Amino acid sequence: MMMMTPGRFESGGQPISFLANALANQLGRPVLDGTGLTGPYDLTLSFMPDSGGRGLPPGIPPPGAPNLPPIDPNAPSLPTALQEQLGLKLESTKGPVEMIVIDSIEPPTED
Repeated sequence: MMMMTPGRFESGGQPISFLANALANQLGRPVLDGTGLTGPYDLTLSFMPDSGGRGLPPGIPPPGAPNLPPIDPNAPSLPTALQEQLGLKLESTKGPVEMIVIDSIEPPTED
């Protein structure tokens, strides 16, 4: 189970690497799990989104979709929330990152 809304992340029975992947999506950069923790965890994290304002996702929700819960205006930043609520720390380091480089592209040819 996983639910991510602006300013809130909840998961049940997931490894910490699952949180790292969700954080990578939220931050727009790679996040590696360096905790060494194994096993499933239930996590709840409340934070103030960096996007400013309400941090609402783009677009109009589909008909019948539930309203998003309000964002706590006093919520801490994501790094602070991680440390205060989960005892985890984001640490910026340099290291190798896998990437795919496309040198050129051509339209397909008929056989």
